[in-house]
Amino acid sequence: MNMKRFFLLLILVFNVYLFQAQDSKYPFQNPSLPVEERVEDLISRLTLSEKVQMMKHQSPAIERLGVPAYDWWNEALHGVARTQEKMTVFPQAIGLAATFDVEGLQKTADMISSEGRALFNEDIKTNKTGSRYRGLTYWTPNVNIFRDPRWGRGQETYGEDPYLTSQMGMAMVRGLEGNDPKYLKSVACAKHYAVHSGPEHNRHSFNAQVDAYDLWDTYLPAFQALVTEANVHGVMCAYNRLDGQPCCGHNELLHDILRNQWGFKGYVTSDCWALRDFAHNHKTHANDIEAVSDAVLKGTDLECGDLYQLLEQGVNQGIISERSINVSLKRLLTILFKIGLFDPESDHPYMSINRTVIECPEHKQQAYEMACKSMVLLENKNHILPLNPNKLKRIAVIGPNANNEQTLLGNYNGVPSEIITPVESLKKRLAGKAEIDYMQGVDFVRPLKEAPSFQEVASRAKKADVILFVSGINANYEGEGSDVGADGYVGFASGDRTTLQLPPVQIELMKELKKTGRPLILVNMSGSVMSFDWEGRNADAILQCWYGGQSAGDAIIDILFGEYNPSGRMPLTTYMNDEDLPPFEDYSMQNRTYRYFKGDVRYPFGYGLSYTTFSFSECSVDTTLSTGKKILYRVNVTNTGKRAGDEVVQLYVSHQANKNKRQPICALKGFKRVSLQPGETKEVMFELSPKELALVNQQGELLQQAGHVDVYIGGGQPYKSEGVFYPLTVTGDVYKVY
Repeated sequence: MNMKRFFLLLILVFNVYLFQAQDSKYPFQNPSLPVEERVEDLISRLTLSEKVQMMKHQSPAIERLGVPAYDWWNEALHGVARTQEKMTVFPQAIGLAATFDVEGLQKTADMISSEGRALFNEDIKTNKTGSRYRGLTYWTPNVNIFRDPRWGRGQETYGEDPYLTSQMGMAMVRGLEGNDPKYLKSVACAKHYAVHSGPEHNRHSFNAQVDAYDLWDTYLPAFQALVTEANVHGVMCAYNRLDGQPCCGHNELLHDILRNQWGFKGYVTSDCWALRDFAHNHKTHANDIEAVSDAVLKGTDLECGDLYQLLEQGVNQGIISERSINVSLKRLLTILFKIGLFDPESDHPYMSINRTVIECPEHKQQAYEMACKSMVLLENKNHILPLNPNKLKRIAVIGPNANNEQTLLGNYNGVPSEIITPVESLKKRLAGKAEIDYMQGVDFVRPLKEAPSFQEVASRAKKADVILFVSGINANYEGEGSDVGADGYVGFASGDRTTLQLPPVQIELMKELKKTGRPLILVNMSGSVMSFDWEGRNADAILQCWYGGQSAGDAIIDILFGEYNPSGRMPLTTYMNDEDLPPFEDYSMQNRTYRYFKGDVRYPFGYGLSYTTFSFSECSVDTTLSTGKKILYRVNVTNTGKRAGDEVVQLYVSHQANKNKRQPICALKGFKRVSLQPGETKEVMFELSPKELALVNQQGELLQQAGHVDVYIGGGQPYKSEGVFYPLTVTGDVYKVY
């Protein structure tokens, strides 16, 4: 470059900077400056009263400085939720977990953030950024461990396994936040930190008690992965106490572990109105002023609630300093600058996204595909499925969820323009070809009023070639305690379930339908597992469909008719009966989940049937390893059936030769979804690091030690699926992972 061109370029750059500087009244409004400098400038211009108001979820506009209002509260669990707009609704989180599809979930999250970004960009242009459920700070994903299948909010999680939860949670974070080095597409938030998974009725006063082993082996790994590997920018602390301290005022959780050990740089928000619990429910603080001051000092930057204005009194009383207020406010403002709240459209890579992405064909197709991948075929006696629609003249469709649109949306949901139920899907595709005889037959927990008797329903169903009974519950019967309206019914209490059984009234109707002699296909919708005692023995097929989102009806019928080969896998253990479960309030992992439960189960974690079959054959791998080193595993997977299909290849590690009695029976440490044509073979590879081959000790340290390890790769858990074992001998000194 010659000197003349160099000086022309220099002048151009200077003019751009000068223009931006002249257009900015204050340095914090100048997008050319570093974010840190802009944040410091804005904080220096705020009064104490303004600062503490901006630390509440409804952050007001500071008109004298041109600071816009912003509401931090938004949800995007499986689609942008609760807005007045029509948005794409994907399967509920537990269904997304059942896909075992990391790439698919990240793609889904990217679509969700695009739809939310479109709304936010409109609000920025019209100076209306203070509306609830329109911001970009999404309080998702929920990476609590679904330790007890009775927990109502378990449907919001990715299941009972720490590794699966970590992988799916990181995919959600990466999809939501984007990959720009400077700006965030939207902001994810790992919740509820930590040791939170019910019960719902006393969550505002409950004290969860766990030892160091369970804390680090089960309850913290997903949060650690999201912070240290996915660089999540938000964390929400839980309502409950942990070992006596409220989680939103827990020094070990928020300071020692989150900030110091994991290096978290983002913001921490309270769960909504959790800080009011300190003085009024947990009784750990004398009053609300002391409570909010302590929360900030311990590391809770943002309050979802109505108390943080009391921080001003806390400063005046000498309980907390304004300098501590500034520390939290800096974290919050950094987030707002990174989403582009203060910048012109031309400077932000995501500002060009507009509402043409909302409910676009690509997003609708993804909702359908994820619904298909989520559904788990549990039973298929005598290969009754797939059904041949050309041979069916009459289909009886019965059950509370056969035509219930609300059920498909789960909780923490948006509302799409179109919701497709199984009945609607059948009528659409078989119009003029077969008669669809729809009878609801029964409500969720009791008979319908002024409806035919169960015997009359069965008599009519006997005229059909096949009976589809669409069973289950919905978010009125399981979910967050404050949102569930079905309290008092047998089997349900304040958002949680008290039994794993389907409501007895539904089983009673199915028993009448069974007497007809017609094939009985059970299609179940729920946010958790059902024990399926009678159903497992008597239904000809069972398809677990979760809450499948807007396209669930089409996905269900395509699976039943063989247009899609089922490939979902269970993210939860299906226990035989209620007696298999320890007390709900016991947070010890002993005898919980597939990792520690020693009894017989009906359907194991990782289980799922297909319309084809798969075989696994060994590849040559190393049989010895030094501590601190990585190792590569390979296996050949072959589709030995006559249909194309997806297999979820799962890798489990077992240390049964180790004398540590607290270790898992086996633990998932890798999985990959692979598509195979009939007769096709593919090699699947996994790389295991010392982290995957280590065990947590009684002090909560993750250590890799010398000894024998069994590595199993197959279509499910060891001894419960087709697969191969790879024995491994580990040598060397103890290697401390953390």
